[in-house]
Amino acid sequence: MPMDTKSHFFSLIVRDDSSAIFSTGFFTFCCDNFSQYGQSRFDLHGNRLTATVILRGHENSIGLRPLNQLFPMISRRNIRVKVMQTLYTLETSENNLNGEQSKKILENHLGQTTQLFVYLVYFLTETARYAETDARLKAAKHLPTEEDLHVNTKIAGNEVLWKIIEEPSYVQAVKTWKPETMIDHELVKKIYQQLTESPEYIAYINTSGRDKKEERKIFEFIFSNLMLPNEDFIAHIEEYFIHWDDDAEMLNLLMLNYLQKPGSYNFRQLVGEEKMQFARNLLQTAQDKKEYCQELIKPKLKNWDPDRIALLDMIIMRMGVCEFLYFETIPTKVTINEYIDLAKEYSTAQSGQFVNGILDNIHKDLLAEKKLHKVDFKKQ
Repeated sequence: MPMDTKSHFFSLIVRDDSSAIFSTGFFTFCCDNFSQYGQSRFDLHGNRLTATVILRGHENSIGLRPLNQLFPMISRRNIRVKVMQTLYTLETSENNLNGEQSKKILENHLGQTTQLFVYLVYFLTETARYAETDARLKAAKHLPTEEDLHVNTKIAGNEVLWKIIEEPSYVQAVKTWKPETMIDHELVKKIYQQLTESPEYIAYINTSGRDKKEERKIFEFIFSNLMLPNEDFIAHIEEYFIHWDDDAEMLNLLMLNYLQKPGSYNFRQLVGEEKMQFARNLLQTAQDKKEYCQELIKPKLKNWDPDRIALLDMIIMRMGVCEFLYFETIPTKVTINEYIDLAKEYSTAQSGQFVNGILDNIHKDLLAEKKLHKVDFKKQ
């Protein structure tokens, strides 16, 4: 990745073949179908950034927004997981759910990801704010020591903390999701106590003034070194959020980037309208085209009994075929790789190879029959 002449550092994190996250010291945004892209160039104009990429030889601008309007984008991989989970719920439900009910289930899955991120931020801020509680409790002792009367509460005034808790969309998200109803106060206290014993915290409170980098680093330390490695904390999260494992890696990345520019995320749009539309379209297409997709899949099963194949494998292959036929901007290679990975992670040990073989055969047939109508970026 290039470095801009004004010394703003740009980094690139490639999650998989289909998406990448471009990160600056100011914000993060996602770029899907990264496999289409070649060279890239970034230019800053005041508080606006233009990201220009070369799409197979043709230059295209993919972003120009004010920094304060940018928000994180949940990756398409996570969107696919939510759609897959929704389809599985529909297939195993004893009730015959209609389209609106299906959409509601999907939106609930996506909403849980937003709620989880809000809770992670809330827990982090409560840990920092516990310094004031600790000072108050120690000062209220019957016979407080000199140390009890002079608890350092510097972190409670941390600039990152106040940028987060005063940001309007976060305030509204807290009202909506009510993370205070889930908070484990004893766990907050335990993690705070671990913080106060750490060399990083001691160095932080003994540094005079408020250096922006140090203000951010102590929050990163709490999240990455005290919260995530803590088994009690993870058990607490899993108690309320059963899909923690699905979202953990992505939310970890979003949190670290959020701390680079606290207050920069719009908590009302963590998914983003484009990704939400992709999720809805994929779900509806997988439902509407189920019979047709099955007609394409079943001849490829050879000696396999369709009734004995893992339900999740059938759902994954159906989603893959839908992307082949009805999502023209997603390269077929991206689709195949994505669903191989989902099969490996969520289905049986043999599912990755099985799904790969079936989707690859269907892809070859569709090419031979000229039924694929993908966007040709060379002509754009």
